[in-house]
Amino acid sequence: MAESFFFYDLETSGVSSRASRIMQFAGRRTDTDLTPIGEPINRLITLPDDVLPDPEAVLLTGITPQQTIQDGETEAEFLRFFDANVALPDTTFVGFNNVRFDDDFMRYALYRNYYDPYEWQWKDGRSRWDLLDVVRMTRALRPEGIEWPFAPNGKPANRLEFLTKLNKLDHAKAHDALSDVDATIAVAGLLKGKQPKLFEYLLKNRDKKLVASLVETGEPFTYTTGRYSSEFQHTSAVIMLAPHPNKSGCALVYDLRYDPTDFTNLSPAELAKRLAFTRDENAPTRLPVKELRYNACPAVAPLGVLNEASQERIQLDIATIKKHLKLLAEAADFTENVREAFRLHDKDRQASFAMPDGAVKDVDGALYDGFYDDTDRNRLPVMRAADPSEIMSVANEFHDERLRQLALRYKAHNYAASLTGEERSQWEAHRAEKLFSGGQSSRLGSYFARLAELATKPDITDSQRYLLEELQLYGQSIMPADVN
Repeated sequence: MAESFFFYDLETSGVSSRASRIMQFAGRRTDTDLTPIGEPINRLITLPDDVLPDPEAVLLTGITPQQTIQDGETEAEFLRFFDANVALPDTTFVGFNNVRFDDDFMRYALYRNYYDPYEWQWKDGRSRWDLLDVVRMTRALRPEGIEWPFAPNGKPANRLEFLTKLNKLDHAKAHDALSDVDATIAVAGLLKGKQPKLFEYLLKNRDKKLVASLVETGEPFTYTTGRYSSEFQHTSAVIMLAPHPNKSGCALVYDLRYDPTDFTNLSPAELAKRLAFTRDENAPTRLPVKELRYNACPAVAPLGVLNEASQERIQLDIATIKKHLKLLAEAADFTENVREAFRLHDKDRQASFAMPDGAVKDVDGALYDGFYDDTDRNRLPVMRAADPSEIMSVANEFHDERLRQLALRYKAHNYAASLTGEERSQWEAHRAEKLFSGGQSSRLGSYFARLAELATKPDITDSQRYLLEELQLYGQSIMPADVN
């Protein structure tokens, strides 16, 4: 098949890819000139009965669990369709903030249903791209020809619905997945039409090898990321200090907007403290060093793109960059101290995520605990093809404990009618533990409390009140049998 884009968007039951679920998947394939190919895809996915949606997510999208049960399909059914009809060779998956959000939800769905979580974005000529940082870099460097929105507080804003409205692009219903897909394609067309050179450069530069070839030159370069302030158009000049000490394919880059003498005399432990995010306005300046992952489609470009107008927009001139670059070069131990600071920071983070003594990690959230061995990877299609009555016995052949533990959930979510009496009892015990353990502070208790809180808001609309009532009914309907 010829190279193509597949623009896609998800609506989910919450913001956590580990705990929440995809409720709507929509997408549209185009050729590389953004001309649509075939019909759009728009599918609802049933919310399983051991998952509660975040009420705010439902108020935003308007998609209720009942609607997914009535009109949707199981994750396994959807992923069979996705594997056969969407994840075609030479497809570039494109979204708006998909690298940080949608892609992770897709990986977790694939993981829970015995697919390789990563192949869909690299195998057989496939790749991914994210338009959000393309939009940000275009605004910072080459904004001509496009109307750029601001938030109500006066700060620059690049939200999809703001861009489409100001540039008179069709966007029928924000936070409906298919409408957002069409809006994303329209924004891509706007960028490609007004700033074709930058558009094509960043498209080509989604290749991690090309990213590495720019980052690892030892020269400063331009970098646009949501981690940098909107005050500076999310853009700065940076230089690679060193490879990340714990992560392959990841560089530590220093933001040359900041004078390094504020940090070069600090110990690794002191630097590690400066890595932590805080909302305290009186806290010391954070260490201006960021992880840059080569495979995350970073928006990077040579320093030469910073013309005088761009320097003014991002409030950073070449003289300041050169000054801070010289000071950085004179700080002999700084790079190694930063690497050690990241080692300490990562160690502290891992400790904070550690399970309490005696606690068992939920297998649904264990995707990133490691890769499967080749034998397990080759058995994944066997599991997907298994008759429901054989699922548990096939699962016992896996080496990876996660793949064995997922089996009952996979069967209950997708083939509930085939559960044996013993399996049904195990499933209900799991649901009771997950949803009701902890009494008033349990998931169900917190869920009902949040619904009651939202219902008392003075600005609530009739449609929102209806959604809250539906969510109340849904919560009652999935209460484990022994607590009804």
